[in-house]
Amino acid sequence: MEPVHLFTKKLKPSHISHALSIPTHVLEAFPIPEETHMMNFEAVDATDNAWRFCLSTRMTGAYPKPVLLRSSWHRFVEQKGLAPEDRVVFFMERDEANDMLRRYTVRAQRKVMTLMGQDVWVDVEHLPLYGL
Repeated sequence: MEPVHLFTKKLKPSHISHALSIPTHVLEAFPIPEETHMMNFEAVDATDNAWRFCLSTRMTGAYPKPVLLRSSWHRFVEQKGLAPEDRVVFFMERDEANDMLRRYTVRAQRKVMTLMGQDVWVDVEHLPLYGL
């Protein structure tokens, strides 16, 4: 199973305090039932902890404007100690034999340095003092 990158989002203050807006094109990776505008899904982090998120789209307007609702997103933000300029990366894994979705994964990352013009990002769980 090869992970498929869904999106990377550098966090702004509004993402920390409110909902996380996600790119519209990512909606094709989430089977939201037609009769509703939201769905719950689980994503596993770098330490194999499962996080339950609620993905919602607006019911009116020119485009769906998908977000992870604060009610599910904020717990992840707090537990990971996320701050503006950190980033989250979401992946999807599929079973190639039958093209079925296997699971979503999420990484919370912090930029630790720039090396030879390239930003170096590390999962927050691997940083000193994580979880203290």
